[in-house]
Amino acid sequence: MTGFDTTLSNLGIARSGAAATPTVSAAASTSLGQADFLKLMTAQLQNQDPFAPVDNTQMVAQMAQFSSLSGISEMNTTLKTIADKLTGTSANDAMAFVGKTVLTAGDTAYARTSGGIAGAIELDDDATDVTVTIQDAGGATLRTLKLGAHPAGTATFDWDGIADSGDAAGTGPFKVVASASAAGKSVGNRTLVWAPVQSVSMPSSGAPVLNVAGIGAVPLSTIRQIG
Repeated sequence: MTGFDTTLSNLGIARSGAAATPTVSAAASTSLGQADFLKLMTAQLQNQDPFAPVDNTQMVAQMAQFSSLSGISEMNTTLKTIADKLTGTSANDAMAFVGKTVLTAGDTAYARTSGGIAGAIELDDDATDVTVTIQDAGGATLRTLKLGAHPAGTATFDWDGIADSGDAAGTGPFKVVASASAAGKSVGNRTLVWAPVQSVSMPSSGAPVLNVAGIGAVPLSTIRQIG
């Protein structure tokens, strides 16, 4: 058996005859590592025909391909490490939201310690008439706020917690209903409310999710402001 055959045998590869197709034994590894490649290359050099040596160009090409594959493997490992670190940072950032108040899309809010609620209306286009209606849990109107004309963007509101009757409306929950129009036509809008972050959920995959009072699960990407 030649040195080349010996090397193949050590790697779990057996062959019979020059034209035979190498087969891998069940106990052997199904892939060749860098050390295996170097063993094969060394055996090839030691057993080459002196009158017909191995083509240097082909050998350099093979080495370049192996080096490229090895580099890609190392790069993938590095990228995974970076991704894991970024995920950990994101989780730590999300935990910092607990106990804070955030402005996010929603139509349910609880009263502040000082009473009342604050929020905003996101307008898709300019509006000549923007109205915010505050309702109780049963849907009864407590207060109507006329915000007037506003350009496309965000129109803020702040309700002091006093109903149209003059009485304090309590702690809620309150429902926020908005309407906007221009030239007699409705303008697309979304209600935003300030609400406290009670906890953070860490899903097995994906970004952390904030659990906001009165609203529920809120992705970090939907937070407009932090109070």
